[in-house]
Amino acid sequence: MAIVPILHCRNMRASLDFYTRILDFERVGGDGRTDDPAYSVIARHGDYLILSSHSGDGGPRQAVVVTTDDVDADWQRFLARGLAIPAKAEGESPVHAGPLEQTWGTREVYVDDPDGNTLRFTQRWFD
Repeated sequence: MAIVPILHCRNMRASLDFYTRILDFERVGGDGRTDDPAYSVIARHGDYLILSSHSGDGGPRQAVVVTTDDVDADWQRFLARGLAIPAKAEGESPVHAGPLEQTWGTREVYVDDPDGNTLRFTQRWFD
């Protein structure tokens, strides 16, 4: 059994560019369209997400955990590919600005996609 989140996007072409060019996802299925509305299945290391620009699919500003073996290497690769670090107001979580160790035993960095969905790249840092 697999649970596959559907993330809503406003512009399929921009979303596919972001996920495939910056975040190591690959388009593996869908309706074959890039003009909206469209539906794309993307994968990263055998795990899937669905991007949809159809009305009613997905909700705004979802959060998805993406597990990884090396969050620091991922972060450096994303930055090298043009990931912009968002400006955060004072007091907001620093986890969008770079990997950090969480009190619950993971090392994480958060990346927002063009539609405000947050991917939480998470690495377990203890045995």
